[in-house]
Amino acid sequence: MPPAVHLASLPDPRWPEFLDRHPAATVFHTPGWLEALRLTYGYEPGLLTTAGPGEELTNGLPFCRIRSWLTGRRTVSLPFSDHCGVLAAGEEDAACLVAALQRDVGAGGARYVELRPLTPPSDSLGWQPSERFCLHQLDLRPGLDQIFRSLHKNCVQRKIRRAVREGLRCIEGVSQPLLAAFHRLLVLTRRRQNLPPHPMAWFINLAACMGPMLRVSIALKDQEPVAGILTLRFKNTVVYKYGCLDRRFANLGGMHLLLWKTIQDAKREGLLALDLGRSDWDDPGLTGFKDRWGARRSVLTYWRYPAPHAPGRLVKSAAFVARQVLARSPDPVLIAAGRLLYRHAG
Repeated sequence: MPPAVHLASLPDPRWPEFLDRHPAATVFHTPGWLEALRLTYGYEPGLLTTAGPGEELTNGLPFCRIRSWLTGRRTVSLPFSDHCGVLAAGEEDAACLVAALQRDVGAGGARYVELRPLTPPSDSLGWQPSERFCLHQLDLRPGLDQIFRSLHKNCVQRKIRRAVREGLRCIEGVSQPLLAAFHRLLVLTRRRQNLPPHPMAWFINLAACMGPMLRVSIALKDQEPVAGILTLRFKNTVVYKYGCLDRRFANLGGMHLLLWKTIQDAKREGLLALDLGRSDWDDPGLTGFKDRWGARRSVLTYWRYPAPHAPGRLVKSAAFVARQVLARSPDPVLIAAGRLLYRHAG
Protein backbone atom coordinates (compact mmCIF):
# COMPACT_ATOMS: atom_id res chain seq x y z
CA MET A 1 0.00 0.00 0.00
CA PRO A 2 1.44 3.40 -0.92
CA PRO A 3 2.24 5.74 1.96
CA ALA A 4 -0.30 8.35 3.02
CA VAL A 5 0.28 11.90 1.83
CA HIS A 6 -0.19 14.81 4.23
CA LEU A 7 -0.84 18.46 3.48
CA ALA A 8 1.39 20.79 5.49
CA SER A 9 1.04 24.54 5.67
CA LEU A 10 3.96 26.76 4.74
CA PRO A 11 6.01 28.10 6.35
CA ASP A 12 6.86 24.81 8.05
CA PRO A 13 9.92 24.81 10.37
CA ARG A 14 10.99 21.41 9.00
CA TRP A 15 11.19 22.63 5.37
CA PRO A 16 14.42 24.74 5.44
CA GLU A 17 16.37 21.98 7.20
CA PHE A 18 15.10 19.41 4.67
CA LEU A 19 16.18 21.65 1.78
CA ASP A 20 19.68 21.84 3.23
CA ARG A 21 19.84 18.03 3.15
CA HIS A 22 18.29 17.30 -0.23
CA PRO A 23 20.74 17.48 -3.16
CA ALA A 24 18.10 18.51 -5.73
CA ALA A 25 16.69 21.46 -3.76
CA THR A 26 16.88 24.80 -5.58
CA VAL A 27 16.30 28.42 -4.71
CA PHE A 28 12.74 28.10 -6.04
CA HIS A 29 11.91 25.62 -3.24
CA THR A 30 12.98 28.01 -0.48
CA PRO A 31 10.60 29.58 2.06
CA GLY A 32 11.67 33.07 0.97
CA TRP A 33 10.59 32.49 -2.63
CA LEU A 34 7.24 31.05 -1.53
CA GLU A 35 6.63 33.91 0.91
CA ALA A 36 7.36 36.52 -1.78
CA LEU A 37 4.79 34.82 -4.03
CA ARG A 38 2.21 34.93 -1.22
CA LEU A 39 2.87 38.54 -0.26
CA THR A 40 2.90 39.89 -3.82
CA TYR A 41 0.20 37.91 -5.56
CA GLY A 42 -1.90 36.43 -2.77
CA TYR A 43 -1.18 32.82 -3.76
CA GLU A 44 -1.79 30.09 -1.16
CA PRO A 45 1.37 27.99 -0.64
CA GLY A 46 1.22 24.43 0.61
CA LEU A 47 3.41 21.35 0.92
CA LEU A 48 2.63 17.71 0.13
CA THR A 49 4.71 15.12 2.03
CA THR A 50 4.45 11.56 3.30
CA ALA A 51 5.79 12.72 6.69
CA GLY A 52 3.11 13.17 9.31
CA PRO A 53 2.93 16.15 11.67
CA GLY A 54 6.03 16.27 13.85
CA GLU A 55 7.90 13.67 11.79
CA GLU A 56 11.16 14.43 10.01
CA LEU A 57 10.64 15.32 6.36
CA THR A 58 12.02 12.85 3.84
CA ASN A 59 10.25 14.32 0.80
CA GLY A 60 8.15 17.25 -0.27
CA LEU A 61 6.32 18.88 -3.16
CA PRO A 62 5.57 22.60 -2.68
CA PHE A 63 2.76 24.22 -4.63
CA CYS A 64 0.65 27.37 -4.82
CA ARG A 65 -3.08 27.59 -5.32
CA ILE A 66 -4.03 30.45 -7.64
CA ARG A 67 -7.58 31.78 -7.49
CA SER A 68 -8.21 34.14 -10.38
CA TRP A 69 -11.41 35.55 -11.86
CA LEU A 70 -9.49 36.05 -15.11
CA THR A 71 -7.67 32.73 -15.61
CA GLY A 72 -9.55 30.45 -13.22
CA ARG A 73 -8.44 28.30 -10.30
CA ARG A 74 -5.33 26.21 -10.73
CA THR A 75 -2.49 24.69 -8.71
CA VAL A 76 1.09 25.25 -9.84
CA SER A 77 4.44 23.99 -8.59
CA LEU A 78 5.59 26.75 -8.67
CA PRO A 79 4.41 30.05 -10.20
CA PHE A 80 7.09 32.32 -11.72
CA SER A 81 9.68 29.60 -11.03
CA ASP A 82 11.81 28.45 -13.94
CA HIS A 83 11.71 24.92 -12.54
CA CYS A 84 10.66 23.18 -9.33
CA GLY A 85 11.13 19.44 -9.01
CA VAL A 86 9.58 16.91 -6.65
CA LEU A 87 12.02 16.31 -3.77
CA ALA A 88 11.94 12.65 -2.76
CA ALA A 89 14.31 9.81 -1.99
CA GLY A 90 12.70 7.36 -4.40
CA GLU A 91 10.25 7.01 -7.25
CA GLU A 92 7.48 5.55 -5.08
CA ASP A 93 7.32 8.57 -2.79
CA ALA A 94 7.60 10.95 -5.73
CA ALA A 95 4.72 9.21 -7.51
CA CYS A 96 2.58 9.45 -4.36
CA LEU A 97 3.14 13.20 -4.12
CA VAL A 98 2.41 13.73 -7.81
CA ALA A 99 -0.79 11.68 -7.55
CA ALA A 100 -1.85 13.75 -4.53
CA LEU A 101 -1.30 16.93 -6.50
CA GLN A 102 -3.52 15.55 -9.27
CA ARG A 103 -6.35 15.20 -6.76
CA ASP A 104 -6.44 18.98 -6.42
CA VAL A 105 -8.38 18.89 -9.67
CA GLY A 106 -11.93 18.52 -8.50
CA ALA A 107 -11.36 18.03 -4.75
CA GLY A 108 -9.37 21.26 -4.40
CA GLY A 109 -11.38 23.16 -6.97
CA ALA A 110 -8.48 23.50 -9.41
CA ARG A 111 -9.21 23.59 -13.14
CA TYR A 112 -5.81 21.97 -13.70
CA VAL A 113 -2.51 21.34 -11.93
CA GLU A 114 0.94 22.02 -13.35
CA LEU A 115 4.41 20.66 -12.59
CA ARG A 116 7.66 22.34 -13.63
CA PRO A 117 10.31 19.67 -12.96
CA LEU A 118 13.75 19.38 -14.49
CA THR A 119 12.91 15.75 -15.35
CA PRO A 120 9.52 14.21 -16.26
CA PRO A 121 7.33 12.93 -13.39
CA SER A 122 8.12 9.29 -12.61
CA ASP A 123 4.45 8.38 -12.95
CA SER A 124 3.18 10.49 -15.85
CA LEU A 125 -0.25 8.82 -16.10
CA GLY A 126 -2.64 11.50 -17.26
CA TRP A 127 0.03 14.20 -17.43
CA GLN A 128 0.78 15.87 -20.74
CA PRO A 129 3.41 18.43 -21.77
CA SER A 130 1.97 21.94 -21.68
CA GLU A 131 5.00 24.10 -22.58
CA ARG A 132 8.60 23.51 -23.57
CA PHE A 133 11.50 25.87 -22.95
CA CYS A 134 15.23 25.98 -23.47
CA LEU A 135 17.28 25.84 -20.24
CA HIS A 136 20.91 26.97 -20.09
CA GLN A 137 23.32 26.02 -17.31
CA LEU A 138 27.02 26.91 -17.13
CA ASP A 139 29.54 24.70 -15.33
CA LEU A 140 31.70 26.88 -13.06
CA ARG A 141 34.12 24.16 -11.98
CA PRO A 142 36.82 24.97 -14.59
CA GLY A 143 39.29 27.75 -13.83
CA LEU A 144 38.29 31.35 -14.47
CA ASP A 145 40.73 31.70 -17.37
CA GLN A 146 39.35 28.56 -18.99
CA ILE A 147 35.78 29.82 -18.60
CA PHE A 148 36.71 33.14 -20.20
CA ARG A 149 38.37 31.40 -23.15
CA SER A 150 35.17 29.38 -23.71
CA LEU A 151 33.11 32.57 -24.16
CA HIS A 152 32.32 33.70 -27.71
CA LYS A 153 35.23 35.90 -28.75
CA ASN A 154 33.35 38.55 -30.70
CA CYS A 155 29.99 38.57 -28.94
CA VAL A 156 31.07 38.16 -25.30
CA GLN A 157 34.81 38.57 -24.73
CA ARG A 158 34.96 41.70 -26.88
CA LYS A 159 31.89 43.15 -25.13
CA ILE A 160 33.41 42.63 -21.70
CA ARG A 161 36.64 44.34 -22.77
CA ARG A 162 34.63 47.20 -24.30
CA ALA A 163 32.75 47.71 -21.02
CA VAL A 164 36.04 47.92 -19.13
CA ARG A 165 37.48 50.44 -21.63
CA GLU A 166 34.33 52.55 -21.36
CA GLY A 167 34.83 52.76 -17.62
CA LEU A 168 31.52 51.09 -16.67
CA ARG A 169 31.09 50.55 -12.94
CA CYS A 170 29.08 47.79 -11.26
CA ILE A 171 27.20 48.39 -8.04
CA GLU A 172 25.07 45.90 -6.16
CA GLY A 173 22.71 45.69 -3.22
CA VAL A 174 19.01 45.74 -2.38
CA SER A 175 18.45 49.36 -1.40
CA GLN A 176 15.28 51.12 -2.51
CA PRO A 177 17.16 53.41 -4.95
CA LEU A 178 18.89 50.41 -6.51
CA LEU A 179 15.63 48.46 -6.83
CA ALA A 180 13.98 51.54 -8.36
CA ALA A 181 16.80 51.90 -10.91
CA PHE A 182 16.49 48.22 -11.78
CA HIS A 183 12.73 48.54 -12.23
CA ARG A 184 13.12 51.56 -14.53
CA LEU A 185 15.43 49.51 -16.74
CA LEU A 186 12.94 46.65 -16.63
CA VAL A 187 10.14 48.93 -17.84
CA LEU A 188 12.32 49.97 -20.81
CA THR A 189 13.05 46.33 -21.63
CA ARG A 190 9.45 45.17 -21.35
CA ARG A 191 8.28 48.06 -23.51
CA ARG A 192 10.54 46.82 -26.31
CA GLN A 193 8.99 43.37 -25.87
CA ASN A 194 5.42 44.75 -25.77
CA LEU A 195 4.97 43.18 -22.33
CA PRO A 196 4.11 44.68 -18.94
CA PRO A 197 6.85 44.69 -16.27
CA HIS A 198 6.58 42.78 -13.04
CA PRO A 199 5.25 45.06 -10.30
CA MET A 200 7.76 46.89 -8.12
CA ALA A 201 6.19 45.14 -5.10
CA TRP A 202 7.47 41.79 -6.43
CA PHE A 203 11.09 42.93 -6.25
CA ILE A 204 10.64 44.66 -2.89
CA ASN A 205 9.15 41.49 -1.43
CA LEU A 206 11.80 39.29 -3.03
CA ALA A 207 14.55 41.44 -1.51
CA ALA A 208 12.90 41.31 1.92
CA CYS A 209 12.13 37.57 1.84
CA MET A 210 15.26 36.21 0.16
CA GLY A 211 17.77 38.18 2.23
CA PRO A 212 21.42 37.62 1.25
CA MET A 213 20.41 35.05 -1.38
CA LEU A 214 19.31 37.91 -3.67
CA ARG A 215 21.52 40.48 -5.37
CA VAL A 216 20.61 43.30 -7.70
CA SER A 217 23.53 44.53 -9.83
CA ILE A 218 23.52 47.69 -11.93
CA ALA A 219 26.09 48.77 -14.54
CA LEU A 220 26.68 52.53 -14.65
CA LYS A 221 28.13 54.76 -17.36
CA ASP A 222 29.22 57.74 -15.30
CA GLN A 223 26.08 58.00 -13.11
CA GLU A 224 23.62 56.62 -15.69
CA PRO A 225 22.22 53.08 -15.16
CA VAL A 226 22.69 51.21 -18.44
CA ALA A 227 21.98 47.57 -17.50
CA GLY A 228 20.79 45.52 -14.55
CA ILE A 229 20.47 41.91 -13.45
CA LEU A 230 18.86 40.14 -10.50
CA THR A 231 20.50 36.92 -9.32
CA LEU A 232 19.62 34.36 -6.65
CA ARG A 233 22.05 32.16 -4.75
CA PHE A 234 21.33 28.85 -3.05
CA LYS A 235 23.79 26.15 -2.07
CA ASN A 236 26.32 25.82 -4.92
CA THR A 237 24.31 27.56 -7.66
CA VAL A 238 23.71 31.14 -8.72
CA VAL A 239 20.58 31.76 -10.79
CA TYR A 240 20.31 34.59 -13.33
CA LYS A 241 16.62 35.40 -12.96
CA TYR A 242 16.03 38.84 -14.53
CA GLY A 243 18.01 41.06 -16.87
CA CYS A 244 17.26 44.46 -18.37
CA LEU A 245 19.04 47.29 -20.17
CA ASP A 246 18.71 50.71 -21.71
CA ARG A 247 18.97 50.06 -25.44
CA ARG A 248 20.67 53.43 -25.99
CA PHE A 249 23.76 52.02 -24.24
CA ALA A 250 23.56 48.42 -25.46
CA ASN A 251 26.81 48.69 -27.41
CA LEU A 252 28.78 49.44 -24.21
CA GLY A 253 28.54 45.83 -23.00
CA GLY A 254 26.94 46.55 -19.63
CA MET A 255 24.96 43.30 -19.52
CA HIS A 256 28.03 41.26 -20.45
CA LEU A 257 30.09 42.96 -17.75
CA LEU A 258 27.44 42.23 -15.11
CA LEU A 259 27.26 38.56 -16.03
CA TRP A 260 31.03 38.22 -16.11
CA LYS A 261 31.27 39.84 -12.66
CA THR A 262 28.59 37.37 -11.47
CA ILE A 263 30.79 34.50 -12.68
CA GLN A 264 33.87 35.99 -10.99
CA ASP A 265 32.01 36.45 -7.70
CA ALA A 266 30.55 32.94 -7.90
CA LYS A 267 34.02 31.46 -8.41
CA ARG A 268 35.35 33.35 -5.37
CA GLU A 269 32.43 32.07 -3.30
CA GLY A 270 33.04 28.46 -4.37
CA LEU A 271 29.82 28.06 -6.35
CA LEU A 272 29.72 25.33 -8.99
CA ALA A 273 27.03 26.35 -11.48
CA LEU A 274 25.37 29.34 -13.10
CA ASP A 275 21.73 28.69 -14.01
CA LEU A 276 20.91 31.09 -16.84
CA GLY A 277 17.24 30.20 -16.67
CA ARG A 278 14.61 29.33 -19.22
CA SER A 279 14.10 30.87 -22.66
CA ASP A 280 11.34 30.50 -25.23
CA TRP A 281 12.41 28.35 -28.17
CA ASP A 282 11.00 30.98 -30.52
CA ASP A 283 13.29 33.67 -29.03
CA PRO A 284 16.52 33.10 -30.98
CA GLY A 285 18.00 36.34 -29.68
CA LEU A 286 17.89 35.23 -26.03
CA THR A 287 18.79 31.59 -26.64
CA GLY A 288 21.70 32.68 -28.84
CA PHE A 289 22.90 35.14 -26.18
CA LYS A 290 23.04 32.32 -23.61
CA ASP A 291 24.64 29.89 -26.06
CA ARG A 292 27.52 32.31 -26.50
CA TRP A 293 28.39 32.04 -22.79
CA GLY A 294 29.30 28.40 -23.27
CA ALA A 295 26.29 27.18 -21.30
CA ARG A 296 24.85 23.70 -21.79
CA ARG A 297 21.44 23.75 -23.43
CA SER A 298 18.66 21.32 -22.46
CA VAL A 299 14.90 20.97 -22.87
CA LEU A 300 12.71 22.07 -19.96
CA THR A 301 9.16 20.70 -20.11
CA TYR A 302 6.17 21.77 -18.03
CA TRP A 303 3.51 19.14 -17.38
CA ARG A 304 -0.21 19.62 -16.86
CA TYR A 305 -3.10 17.49 -15.66
CA PRO A 306 -5.57 17.19 -17.27
CA ALA A 307 -4.08 17.66 -20.71
CA PRO A 308 -4.06 21.29 -21.85
CA HIS A 309 -6.24 22.47 -24.70
CA ALA A 310 -4.54 24.16 -27.63
CA PRO A 311 -5.23 27.91 -27.50
CA GLY A 312 -8.06 28.81 -29.82
CA ARG A 313 -8.03 31.43 -32.53
CA LEU A 314 -9.93 33.87 -30.30
CA VAL A 315 -7.37 33.55 -27.49
CA LYS A 316 -4.46 34.08 -29.87
CA SER A 317 -6.16 37.10 -31.42
CA ALA A 318 -6.84 38.61 -28.00
CA ALA A 319 -3.19 38.16 -26.98
CA PHE A 320 -2.01 39.82 -30.21
CA VAL A 321 -4.35 42.79 -29.72
CA ALA A 322 -3.27 43.15 -26.07
CA ARG A 323 0.41 43.38 -27.06
CA GLN A 324 -0.37 45.99 -29.71
CA VAL A 325 -2.27 48.07 -27.15
CA LEU A 326 0.57 47.79 -24.62
CA ALA A 327 3.07 48.86 -27.28
CA ARG A 328 1.21 52.16 -27.62
CA SER A 329 0.52 52.75 -23.94
CA PRO A 330 2.41 55.27 -21.77
CA ASP A 331 4.65 53.95 -19.00
CA PRO A 332 2.09 54.44 -16.17
CA VAL A 333 -0.43 52.30 -18.07
CA LEU A 334 2.21 49.64 -18.79
CA ILE A 335 3.19 49.50 -15.11
CA ALA A 336 -0.45 49.36 -14.00
CA ALA A 337 -1.05 46.48 -16.42
CA GLY A 338 1.79 44.58 -14.78
CA ARG A 339 0.31 45.10 -11.31
CA LEU A 340 -3.02 43.75 -12.55
CA LEU A 341 -2.07 40.95 -14.93
CA TYR A 342 0.82 39.12 -13.23
CA ARG A 343 -1.40 38.17 -10.30
CA HIS A 344 -3.49 36.15 -12.79
CA ALA A 345 -0.56 34.75 -14.79
CA GLY A 346 1.54 32.63 -12.44
